[in-house]
Amino acid sequence: MSLVSAMASSSSVLSEDQLQCSICLDVFTDPVSTPCGHNFCMICLTEFWDSSSHCQCPVCKEEFPKRPQLRVNTFISELAAPFKKAVQVKSSSAAEKPTQSVVLCDVCCEKKCAAVKSCLICMTSYCKIHLEPHERVSSLKKHKLMDPVENLEDYICLKHERPLELFCRDDQTCVCQFCTEGDHRTHNTVPIEEESEEKKTELGKTQAEVQQMIQERLKKIEEIRHSVELNKKNTEKEKADSVKVFSALMCCIERSQAELLMVMEEKQKAAEMQAEEFIKELEQEITELKRRNTELEQLSHTEDHLHLLQIYPSLCSPPHTRDWTDVTINPHLSEETLRRALSQLQETLSEEMQKVEEIKLKRIQQYAVDVTLDPDTAHPKLILSDDGKQVKHGDKRQNLPDNPERFDRCVCVLGKEGFSSGRFYYEVQVRGKTEWDLGVARESINRKGEITASPKDGYWCVWLKNETEYEALDSPSVPLSLKQAPQKVGVFVDYEEGLISFYDVDAKSHIYSFTDQNFTEKLYPFFCPSLNYGGKNSAPLIICPVNKI
Repeated sequence: MSLVSAMASSSSVLSEDQLQCSICLDVFTDPVSTPCGHNFCMICLTEFWDSSSHCQCPVCKEEFPKRPQLRVNTFISELAAPFKKAVQVKSSSAAEKPTQSVVLCDVCCEKKCAAVKSCLICMTSYCKIHLEPHERVSSLKKHKLMDPVENLEDYICLKHERPLELFCRDDQTCVCQFCTEGDHRTHNTVPIEEESEEKKTELGKTQAEVQQMIQERLKKIEEIRHSVELNKKNTEKEKADSVKVFSALMCCIERSQAELLMVMEEKQKAAEMQAEEFIKELEQEITELKRRNTELEQLSHTEDHLHLLQIYPSLCSPPHTRDWTDVTINPHLSEETLRRALSQLQETLSEEMQKVEEIKLKRIQQYAVDVTLDPDTAHPKLILSDDGKQVKHGDKRQNLPDNPERFDRCVCVLGKEGFSSGRFYYEVQVRGKTEWDLGVARESINRKGEITASPKDGYWCVWLKNETEYEALDSPSVPLSLKQAPQKVGVFVDYEEGLISFYDVDAKSHIYSFTDQNFTEKLYPFFCPSLNYGGKNSAPLIICPVNKI
């Protein structure tokens, strides 16, 4: 039998335990033998003797007066090679696993193998081979093993040098068994495994919340992208509408200008024709006058006295002609014609501007929101409908709790939902009322006692009083001149732009706008139906569904 065959045969009989160094507990690397017959890795035995004052066998403790000269036992080395290679392949495979940081065995000397466990008692990390005694020796089985880590000192109590096996819930810190007999004696402590499981559960909940936040933000991204696309389409349509309106305006102006120039040219031509007729008539009169002048000249030199006296009556007066004193040519356009042309242009411009307002209102109505009255803010004399869409003033004060949100002097009520960003729009029917007050108010407004409605006090409103007097409650108030009494009022807010606008919905016309405002808190729809004045102003304010134009 050849040596290789013998080795192969031997390897099938031998085990790793028989080829282990008793110092490093690993398969021999460069095995050497002592005079007493025990085998060790060369580097293990060398380091052992270097660290000791006596030269003795680590196993049987036999002392050698002279340090033996060590040489590699080639036979044992060749027997150990297959086992060594198998161990290296296993450790290499473990090292190749992604997402895991490799902790090396603290016992391996030359070729470090990957550790599979760390012992908190020995403060050592072991590969599979060197861990074997902890799985076999009864005293070592009691040691605290864990998945391999590099910083083992972090898992040891600094005060008692014992494994951190418990968790103090009072102090939220890891402790050892000895700690529970001292400073943490009366504290609530549990095994770290138990606390870890609870924390994992909490982490699971946190992870679910984080995932939910991720989904919400992904959804918000989609909403923003959709909003951008929608805004883009709306902008394109608005641009087309605007071009159409301005094109119509320019055509109107050009047409008015052309008509005016044509009238001016016609006037000029008429003046020229009249001038020609006048000149022709004047020339005819001049011819006649010259003829008469010749006759008079001849008669003045005649010696025939009888003839002179006979024809004198017919020549004594000038020939019949027109009185040209007040005759003039006026080719200029009369003031009335120009005024009429400009008036017609103004009327056309007003019609086109009305179209612009209609387009603007149509765009604004896209931001319609569902507004409902908040009964917790309503003055005790206000009567709200069951659906929260109508409010009117009643004569009897209701027995309601005087909570901080409720108006106690002014007969007002707010909408339930506040807005702190974006745009919103709603419509309110005011038909049949002689007084009302509408708009928005910020959340921190004063709701007790008398109220001054102005932007500096947190109110942006328009009101009707004395049946026909409309005002924007700006600083100062602005009287409003409206062509007709609104029956339905639209309220639009652009939070970021600081804009609040009011519209006559039926007339599709703009009433008033508060601009360049600075909003820093929630805005709520604001309603004041005013007093009913013995039934004269008993009609309710009604929040209407928005019928888009």
